[in-house]
Amino acid sequence: MVFISFIACKEIDPNKQIDEGKIENDTYKSEEIGWQMSIPKGYEIVTKSESEKIDERGLQAMQETTGETYDISELKNLLSFKKNRFNVFTSTSEPFIEKYDGEWIENNSSLKKLIYLTYQNQGIKSDSTKTQIEKIDGLDFQFYEFNLYGPENNVVLNQRFYSRLINGFDFGVNINSNNENEKKAMLNAWKNSKFSTE
Repeated sequence: MVFISFIACKEIDPNKQIDEGKIENDTYKSEEIGWQMSIPKGYEIVTKSESEKIDERGLQAMQETTGETYDISELKNLLSFKKNRFNVFTSTSEPFIEKYDGEWIENNSSLKKLIYLTYQNQGIKSDSTKTQIEKIDGLDFQFYEFNLYGPENNVVLNQRFYSRLINGFDFGVNINSNNENEKKAMLNAWKNSKFSTE
């Protein structure tokens, strides 16, 4: 019985839950992106199986919306952590080489429209802010927000999307929150990120 309890309480290895980078002393470092970020206290790493389920659900919803097939075979799950299922920080990267100037910006704009259409298709009322630029450690990131509404027209989830073309990768951060305290904790951690790009 003691042995079973010990196995059940065994902590997961955070470095086995990410596709790239390294986590040491609650700090994540990515060599490919040149990114470093501290994990806020009280949050736990999202497991690889959880990340894959999130990716799969999102992909399926988008494919149902457009009828198109999307290839995410090169998508890498980087740092992801959560307080609970409503308050989650995720980050991903995917190789992206522009074939022409402005292609990445066009792609990012199309993704925003696709997210909105996917929510509509799922019967979820949502609205979004205009795409803006926000600096994180001196780097410009495209940024926009979605609010998702419940049946009583109340906001049940806020989503913040940050993205940037960096070192040949489409790098994205998504922050989901359902209360101001968790939103602030995750945003503070993200905005204190450090970048060293080539």
